[in-house]
Amino acid sequence: MYGRLRDLREDADMNQTQVARYLNMSQTGYSKYETGENDIPTQVLIKLSALYHVSIDYILGVSDDK
Repeated sequence: MYGRLRDLREDADMNQTQVARYLNMSQTGYSKYETGENDIPTQVLIKLSALYHVSIDYILGVSDDK
């Protein structure tokens, strides 16, 4: 799951600071989501799903269908 977050961000040509700004949080806080140090809250998953136009199941690694 965490590698998928990084891949989605890179595919969107965004850096961690840009995604963190979208989520109204610090870059450090977002970085901890990508490394798996912190669990991702449901509301953040919903926002990331909308940002990247993929399903939450795809982000979580439950499905390979975006």
